[in-house]
Amino acid sequence: MRKFLLLFFPFSLGIATHTFGQQDPMFTNYFFNSLIFNPAVAGSNEHLTASLVHRSQWIGTEGAPSTQSLSAHTPLKNERIGLGLSIVNDKIGAAGTLDIGTSYAYRFPVGKKMHLSFGLQAGVSNWRGTWSKLLLEDGSDEVFSENLNQWLPNFGAGVYLSGERFFAGAGCPRIMEYDLRGEQRGTSYYAKNYRHYYSIVGVALPLGSEQVIFRPSALIKSTGLFSQLRKSATPGDIASPTEVDVNLSFFLREVFWIGMAYRTALELGDSSNDSADLWTAFYFRNGLRLGASYDLTLTKLNKVNNGSFEIMAGYEFDVKIKRVASPRYF
Repeated sequence: MRKFLLLFFPFSLGIATHTFGQQDPMFTNYFFNSLIFNPAVAGSNEHLTASLVHRSQWIGTEGAPSTQSLSAHTPLKNERIGLGLSIVNDKIGAAGTLDIGTSYAYRFPVGKKMHLSFGLQAGVSNWRGTWSKLLLEDGSDEVFSENLNQWLPNFGAGVYLSGERFFAGAGCPRIMEYDLRGEQRGTSYYAKNYRHYYSIVGVALPLGSEQVIFRPSALIKSTGLFSQLRKSATPGDIASPTEVDVNLSFFLREVFWIGMAYRTALELGDSSNDSADLWTAFYFRNGLRLGASYDLTLTKLNKVNNGSFEIMAGYEFDVKIKRVASPRYF
């Protein structure tokens, strides 16, 4: 592996002293697999929904991140309770994580057309590092002398307000933080996984008729909030910047989505201008959904990669009428 891998390992596993970055993977098509960051989404589509997403980050760069997610959720017969399952596999170079979560949500009606859901998640994460695959510059490094493989139980929570035209929510899929510091052959290292917070909001606005729907939305992601306020926090820790994804999309003739997005850090005077994104999705009348997105890198990393790419497939199992008469706006 090249020096590139060693540069990004601290951000993927937190194995750098006094530093932590965003550890959860990112998705451009987050509307279609939002259960992975908010358990309160479970059951919100009124029927069984399944989604599969594959993301290749920084195409053309050796050891760049590759991520797959599978999520499915459904309401039960009384429609107040929703259940869900999410699986996320993330790999960067010789390091990777596997997150498995089961979700439970209880839904309250708000007026005639909206629901407020409170969700809980129970799950487990596997942190792995196959350091034997690394080609180190100096030939040896005590910290990377033994492979890493740890299973860590966790739990999460979230809240979600949704109706036909509006949605908003906040979630933390893994609340527990683990201190992964250790010692290998007399050399101490510091490692830690941090909690991530997600907030989402959006609205669906018909433009003249139901044949054209305009949907602006935003996703805000923050890492390590409140960690420095605890006595166990390591002095000098620096959190990754809060990140925002702003998305503008159009739903045409109830079958075709086309959208654009912009991703950046929310730092005054120091925004990252990470990427500009284009995406599209197509609904088939039998409930099948296919989509793809492309992210154009705006940082200096654009000199060593060809952007990022996602493909998505999903299915809406509308058990009431055997077909999806009105596709979801989110």
